[in-house]
Amino acid sequence: MPTVTTSVWIDAPLAKVYAIAKESERYPEYMKEVVSVTAVERDGGRFVADWVGVVPTFGLKIRWRQEEIWDDANHASRFRQLQGDYDRLEGTWQFREENGGTRFDQSLDYEYNVPTVGALVRKVIHSIVVKNLESINEAFARQAAQ
Repeated sequence: MPTVTTSVWIDAPLAKVYAIAKESERYPEYMKEVVSVTAVERDGGRFVADWVGVVPTFGLKIRWRQEEIWDDANHASRFRQLQGDYDRLEGTWQFREENGGTRFDQSLDYEYNVPTVGALVRKVIHSIVVKNLESINEAFARQAAQ
């Protein structure tokens, strides 16, 4: 199962970046790969939503139900797919103060198996996942700059 990690420094206070990240339902407003995030359940730090994303390279829509567990004391989130198009999707986000801004670290474990695809297509999928995480970094930085 592939794991992708990214880390970015965002020139904005920790509280602001963390608040932006927690508003998953607003992602479609500023993340082009996210079509919709529809809340299903919210209970304290637990948030469950139905997601629809798009993979422009293949013209595909991907759907999944995701559970997020937000840990406000540690400025962190764990998430995982409960059901959907991925074979496996889970990861963590960590936010911390650094040099007057915020360090945002992502880690994502995923499996997306398509029968009869070869190693080349798996590499393309991996590249798309990496670009998507980098796009999240850029989107949070843009939102925090506003």
